[in-house]
Amino acid sequence: MKTIRNFLLTFTCLISFSQLLNAQTDPAIERIIETGKTDNQAMQHLDILSNRFGGRLVGSDAYENAAEWAATKFREWGMEVEMDEAGSVPVGFNRGPWFGRMMGEESMHLHFVTPSYTSGTKGVQRGHVLAEPKTRAEFERMKGSLKGAWVLITGKSNGFPVDFSEKADLKRDSIISANEAAAGKKLPANSDKTSQPEYKPGDEPALFYREMKEAGILGIIQSAPVPLVALYDRKNIGNMTFENLPSTPDIKLDEHQYDIIHQMVKERRQVILEFDIRNHFKPGPVKYHNVIGIIRGSEFPDEYVIMGGHLDAFDVATGGVDNGSGASPSMEAARLIMQSGGKPRRSILVCLWAAEEFGLLGSQSWVDRNREKLPRISNMFNRDSGPLAPTSISVSEAMWKDMEAICEPLASINPDYPFNLKKREARARPLKPWGTDSGPFAVEGVPTLSFGLEDVKGLNFSYMEIWHTERDTYDKSIAEYQEHAAIITAVVVYGVANLDHLLPRDGYYLNE
Repeated sequence: MKTIRNFLLTFTCLISFSQLLNAQTDPAIERIIETGKTDNQAMQHLDILSNRFGGRLVGSDAYENAAEWAATKFREWGMEVEMDEAGSVPVGFNRGPWFGRMMGEESMHLHFVTPSYTSGTKGVQRGHVLAEPKTRAEFERMKGSLKGAWVLITGKSNGFPVDFSEKADLKRDSIISANEAAAGKKLPANSDKTSQPEYKPGDEPALFYREMKEAGILGIIQSAPVPLVALYDRKNIGNMTFENLPSTPDIKLDEHQYDIIHQMVKERRQVILEFDIRNHFKPGPVKYHNVIGIIRGSEFPDEYVIMGGHLDAFDVATGGVDNGSGASPSMEAARLIMQSGGKPRRSILVCLWAAEEFGLLGSQSWVDRNREKLPRISNMFNRDSGPLAPTSISVSEAMWKDMEAICEPLASINPDYPFNLKKREARARPLKPWGTDSGPFAVEGVPTLSFGLEDVKGLNFSYMEIWHTERDTYDKSIAEYQEHAAIITAVVVYGVANLDHLLPRDGYYLNE
């Protein structure tokens, strides 16, 4: 009996080893690599996302068009498609062209941006320039000159617009009242002034915002570091309707030009600025969707491997890096798998997430609505760190043998890009999502293995120079890295999907 048991155990191990070996010697892997080397279309997908659609903010026509196009490509490649409704915004926003210039004693073209979901101009608008008032007395003295003026406000732009909500107005009123009360206090004649604490007036950019708007200003202008960042009106968007849209342009001007203009205004020199800003809205609510391409599993269709990245992008540029550099290799990885004719055992979900830039809304919505699937997700691969080459992956001890076999073909793809498997120590499961779409999955205990990325060729790439800025364009992505990423992703995702078991979660998170 013992001999029979040992034989059965040995036979079972041989079958399992054979299945694992076959998973990695599947001819589909060779075809993925060959097609990826000779007909890689990652940059073609990025060209369309960045240069045909451009910035893809949820609520915009560009996002809706990009989502429909991605769904069409998935269907063209033979995949199932789910347009997964994930939420809506109360109004839509489309950005048109913009320009500005300084006229008068000196002239220059102005380098500026406006945050999304803020007002444009009413055609070309020209006006004089004033520095904002900081006390009631200053406001009263200059209120007659505010009509038709562009107003320089204090503070440095962080990409978000000035808050004009009722709560913000109350805060400003409180600061103004405190400043006036402090200014009105008089010390006794015989008091020691040096012993009195000096009162520093409170400040807030556009401190008299409501009053200046009522006085007829053309817009506000704030100093902005270069490269310029333009985000969206996160504090007011939830309360916007087509009847109460913002009406005062909020301009973020190159800090160097701001300083020149501010100095001229201090010297009471003639400064005339002219702007044409075409920010347009559309009635809502406007629904947004995650685009999910499905490669249905042949044996375990209700088990999953997820790969992808967010489809939305801020519209001050064209989303070529954040996150066209994640979405396009994921799309190409899906195409390579489909072109290979491979039949993965479990389902592959290629998820192009919506509204990541608005707070992971698309991925969080999916997690909330698909909790029964979470224990059956082998891994969630997310690409959202720029267009660098994947050169490693860190895996737990329990995953090591599976991932060692899956990653074995990667060394043969390109000798310039060696690939390393690294040991991953268990870490605590996060209590809150981190700042990309794998975050909501990690909170729920789903493994989120991701590739280590490197600038292998020393091209001096700097993600933070591009992230959320005007420089986020197609030409900042690195074609060689993007194409390599598509091949690596396809091979690894296909390999994980083709195992005869889910990747073990033992030791991935602490105490689990």
